[in-house]
Amino acid sequence: MENNNMKYLIAGTGGVGGSIAAFLSLAGKDVTCIARGEHLAAIREHGLRLHSDLKGEHTLPIKAYTAEEYTGKADVIFVCVKGYSVDSITELIERSAHKGTVVIPILNVYGTGPRIQRLVPGVTVLDGCIYIVGFVSGKGEITQMGKIFRLVYGAHKGTVVPRGTLETIQQDLQESGIKAEISPDINRDTFVKWSFISAMAVTGAYYDVPMGEVQKPGEVRDTFIGLSQESAALGAKLGIDFKEDIVEYNLKVIDKLDPESTASMQKDMAKGHESEIQGLLFDMIAAAEEQGIDIPTYRMVAEKFKQ
Repeated sequence: MENNNMKYLIAGTGGVGGSIAAFLSLAGKDVTCIARGEHLAAIREHGLRLHSDLKGEHTLPIKAYTAEEYTGKADVIFVCVKGYSVDSITELIERSAHKGTVVIPILNVYGTGPRIQRLVPGVTVLDGCIYIVGFVSGKGEITQMGKIFRLVYGAHKGTVVPRGTLETIQQDLQESGIKAEISPDINRDTFVKWSFISAMAVTGAYYDVPMGEVQKPGEVRDTFIGLSQESAALGAKLGIDFKEDIVEYNLKVIDKLDPESTASMQKDMAKGHESEIQGLLFDMIAAAEEQGIDIPTYRMVAEKFKQ
């Protein structure tokens, strides 16, 4: 693959996908967005509007389609839809992949890469996770807050992908101002991300507070710590080899966030929209129960959200 002509397809142009698309586009990369409804109409009419703490204010003319309309082929497909929408993009992936295509899911729920791989056995699916505060702030408009924009990706054991492909993607992302890391243990890194985002989103939603409240000592922070300890115990039981103490790591990440920020699950629930509570709360509880891990904090918060 030539270094500078990778074609990127972003499936799901929300806070995460829209930020990736905008940063790639600003660096002159070939990027196409999949979106729908009024958001798509606005991107087509005015371009994608970016308000970014890292990049400033931009309006970007980005190619945008519905999943049904897109007929091109892509070298790299970033899957940035919410967990509950994964099944709906299987057809898009199959149609837009060629034999060298890699799919990189950037979802908040652990196990997404293998799940998508089962749905599209003929396509090379990696796994990934992202650290960013990004959200849709209006039709065709994305806001990226703070100084953190880190994207970690890699192949699961048994998935063969040319090192050159991984490195070309890394170079493109880094040239775009995204801190890109090729993970030697993506199973661990996606679990760590799940642990963090679950504790963050669940704590925020349970107390209905922004992250500034988790940053100061007290009950809210103690709940975040309890949730982190319980998912760490689950990870240890699953045989995940943590590089550092997950509780300390989660606190370090939360303390760096803009105090005003909230998790996307929290935003969706506040608006009465479909949210990722299944993947971030109930799936965690189910996984822990399956492994016989005691999770009193998770059980306490789940009481508020029982469907």
